[in-house]
Order: sequence, then C-alpha cells, then structure tokens
Amino acid sequence: MTSLHQTYNMILLHSMITLSESRQQFIGHLKGKGRSSATILAYGKDVEQLVSFLEKEGVVNPADVTLDQLNNFMAKLAKENYTAKSISRKTNSTKTFFKFMKNSSLIEGDPAQGLEHPSFETKPPRILTKLEYRALRDAARGDIRMSAIIELLLQSGIRIGELSKVRVEDVKLEGDNPNVYVQPEEGSVERTIPLTKPASSAIAKYLEIRPKTQSKSLFITKTGRPLLVRNIRTAIDRYFRLAGIKGAKVNDLRHTWVSSQLASGISLVMISKLAGHKRVSTTEKYLQYTPSRTSEDKIKLEEL
Repeated sequence: MTSLHQTYNMILLHSMITLSESRQQFIGHLKGKGRSSATILAYGKDVEQLVSFLEKEGVVNPADVTLDQLNNFMAKLAKENYTAKSISRKTNSTKTFFKFMKNSSLIEGDPAQGLEHPSFETKPPRILTKLEYRALRDAARGDIRMSAIIELLLQSGIRIGELSKVRVEDVKLEGDNPNVYVQPEEGSVERTIPLTKPASSAIAKYLEIRPKTQSKSLFITKTGRPLLVRNIRTAIDRYFRLAGIKGAKVNDLRHTWVSSQLASGISLVMISKLAGHKRVSTTEKYLQYTPSRTSEDKIKLEEL
C-alpha cells in the first residue's frame, strides 16, 4: 500500500508541474551535464518559444501536449519565414526537451517522438579565393588585434568559439614548433595545432600591444575584458565588407583552411585531427569542393 501511495503522490506532484517549470528543470539538467553556455542558451530560447506558443493555446501541463500541437508550432515558424535549418534545430530542441521530461517521469508518453525534421538542402562550404583571402588580410592590416585573430582563424582552422577561449599560456611561440593549445569543450576535442609563421608573427605583434590585465584570455578588449564571440564575429564581418567580400561568414575562414590543407597534399587523417573533427568523413566531404592540384601547383595557405 505504501508503494502505491508513493506512486500516487509522485503522479500528483508531476501533474502540477507546468511547462515553464519543466523548462527550468530542463535547463538545470543541461547545466548538470556540463553543456556549454551557448548550447544551454540556444536550447533555452527554443523551448521558451515553444512553451509560449503552447501557453497561448491554453496548454500549461506537459502531459496535455499533443503531436498535432507541436506540428502546428513548426508550421507557424515556417509561416514566419524561419529557414528549414532553423526549424530543424528547434525540432531537435523540442525532441530533447520532451525526452528529458519522459526520462524524468514528468510525462508518460512522448508526443515529440513523431515530430519529423524538415528537409533542406545543405549548401556547399564558402571557400575564399586567393584574391579574397589577400583582400581580407590587407583590410585588417592596420588593426593589430584583428589581424592576429584573422590570421589565427585562417592559418589554424580553429573555431571562433575555441579562439575566444584561448589563453595567453595556450600559445607557444618560442622554439622550432610554435603552436596553440585548444581546450576541449562540447562539440570539439582537445588538440594542439601548429602555428605558421604568419600566424606566429601576427600573434607576437599583438602581444606587444596587448593591454595589461589580470585576464588570462589571449584576445581582450581595450578595457582588459575577454573578447566575446559576438565581438569577434561583428569585427570580422566589418572587415569582410571593407575587403569587398560578399556572402562570407566567420566560419568560412575555417572552411578555407580545410580546403587549402587538402589542396596542399596534407593527409586527410591529419587534417581531420587538426580541425577537431570527430569523424574523418566530416573532413572527407570537403574533397568534392577542393580542386585537385599537380605537384607544381600545390600552395600552402600561408604562401597566398
């Protein structure tokens, strides 16, 4: 009888938990799993948007949500001109949220299991041409800090999120093998990437003028605070415009690095490890976008 009583109380307790309260528990769950702040923020906003929609539909209890309501939410996003890729991400967030609630016994059934991702065509990676690469470097040449950031992105293939977390101590410029250590985080792996002469030189020049601060971050603001991803992205977008480069984003610098290394003849496995790809197949996809070169035509990115 005691067991049945406890079970009844548990069901009664869970039936009183609202979607908004479940969302807060979900965020706490993600934090407990050690997910990155960016991931938690993205999931949180997606689920908040879903919960807001459901509440306007008069649904506040997680157990009352139906698959039709979830499909209506996705249809509403499509009418509001969200891209298929964005809707697919929100679909994934929704599925993860409801899976959490089911595993936490907040709901018995999972209506999101029947939710399907929209189909969308994956665009080929944007790879900068030699002229674009040179134009970007020239445009940022007068900005020592941004010049160092751009060189590091272009010469190492590091992700912008990883770059924002690089500390001064992670960069080794002395000796015959200069390199940068990339801290492990969600979506990436720990690795040490060799630095080319242009990257080493650009970082060394930046360190000479870097403001004195207690912050350990390599790239900082004029007031000594860590330079955030959004600050870096905004600055690079500005130099894209100044260089006359259209249709390019920050991540395209990484695409350019991978393609260039493949074209220069470096092994697929080595590039995959340096790029931090979890699977070689991810690196292999770039082969179709990388023109084959003869032995006389192989050019390393640093030589452009």
